[in-house]
Amino acid sequence: MAAATQSSRVLRLPDVVQKTGLKRDTVYRKIREGSFPKPLKLSERASGWLEVEVDLWIATLAAKRSGV
Repeated sequence: MAAATQSSRVLRLPDVVQKTGLKRDTVYRKIREGSFPKPLKLSERASGWLEVEVDLWIATLAAKRSGV
């Protein structure tokens, strides 16, 4: 099995909250609105987000702000 790269890393909710600055409820509201990446189902009771998708979401916001 190949070594995982940072781009394929799975973030749990506390990491997503810390990385984005959003609160838990805001993350889930944005998912319902379709404006934030959906989590992956890791097990029956665990979910996570691909770090690359969260990074892309942040980069898209930054690009909109700068008009790029």
